[in-house]
Amino acid sequence: MFYPNTYTMNPYKKRIADKLLEEQLAASGIVLIQGPKWCGKTTTGVQRAKSILYMDDPRQFRTNMIIAESDPQALLAGDTPRLIDEWQLAPQLWDAARFETDRRGIPGQIIFTGSSVPPDMSRLIHSGTGRIARLTMRPMSLWESEESNGNVSLNEIFKKKTETVAAPDMPLHKLAYLICRGGWPGSLTLDNKAALLQVRNYVDAIANSDISRVDGVNRNSDFTRRLLWSYSRHQGQQVPLSTIYADLEQNSSANMSEDTIASYLSALKKIFVVEDMPAWNPNLRSKTAIRTSDTRYFVDPSIAATSMGIGPDDLLGDVNTFGLLFETLAVRDLRIYADALDGQVYHYRDKTGLECDAVIHLRNGSYGLVEIKLGGDTLTDAGAASLLKLAAKIDTDKMKAPSFLMVLTGTGQFAYMRPDGVYVVPIACLKD
Repeated sequence: MFYPNTYTMNPYKKRIADKLLEEQLAASGIVLIQGPKWCGKTTTGVQRAKSILYMDDPRQFRTNMIIAESDPQALLAGDTPRLIDEWQLAPQLWDAARFETDRRGIPGQIIFTGSSVPPDMSRLIHSGTGRIARLTMRPMSLWESEESNGNVSLNEIFKKKTETVAAPDMPLHKLAYLICRGGWPGSLTLDNKAALLQVRNYVDAIANSDISRVDGVNRNSDFTRRLLWSYSRHQGQQVPLSTIYADLEQNSSANMSEDTIASYLSALKKIFVVEDMPAWNPNLRSKTAIRTSDTRYFVDPSIAATSMGIGPDDLLGDVNTFGLLFETLAVRDLRIYADALDGQVYHYRDKTGLECDAVIHLRNGSYGLVEIKLGGDTLTDAGAASLLKLAAKIDTDKMKAPSFLMVLTGTGQFAYMRPDGVYVVPIACLKD
């Protein structure tokens, strides 16, 4: 059943995912928009859909579930693209949609949106390969929320088209607030106190219900909060489960184990709260052992800030934590911009301790190396030195040289190129 769109009480802010959705609809019969709750998946899908079914609408829920079990094809009938919101409530729709779009033989038929994966994918007959395209959405980048002026395009940097440009004023107190508020679309028009309270409510919902509802396993809310707190402390680090276990050991029940932690983290990944970063493995001139552990990240820095019980003023009084959570914000934005360029974001660390916070690697083999620093000449110099050292170790006989080296900063009045060839770009002027 089609109901008027009630999600866009305020004017719709364009998303980078809009273009990606359009491209995928032209290529695939079904597009699955996945990502955390409250990041704007449904609102984005509604902009393109010609008919809509809200599976969790309380007025139709029981009817929807009965029909999904007895005649799922009936729920797919409607003008196309047809949006099926929270499709994972009835996983059988997956195979039904795949069969129906195969029968129709036309791309752009179905848009699925969902804030978790189905609890039992083994029930599905078909994997969706070649039929169902996946599009991951995250909370808004600063460019999408209009807090970046977009004077510097990541795409243009890959093409080596750069010039010195102005960045908007981003004082530390504003950056601290943006970290704690996050990129949640519904919070953009609220006053500061209300916006921060919404994030707290979001984290409460994760602990109280979402982490258990994803797969029907009853999980302890207090333990979930302690786990979120520990994970927050290790943002941007490659810590093993044993380190998180040590954090929690003193205040947990006797039956808590590393397997328990792994189960909870798996659930948090299924609801797109945790999004760790894989390691990058380049060809090097020397035989240097590369650390391959994932780097720990939340999908948005506000989850970390809220889980630790800190606000903007606390960040201003703790530069180290400020820097860690700024890195989470920067990684969020880089992932969104990389998606627009058909790329992925990785990290690098080797046995010597040489690191690179973000490696943006495109499908065509081009890549850029990025160090993330809160700001200041000393930190910028250190970031540039690290980038140059890593670039010198890459074997350019076996792979391309990096397209660029960039220090991405939290503050700064200009984006420019240093004499050593390293770009310095404040995050408030970056876009895809």
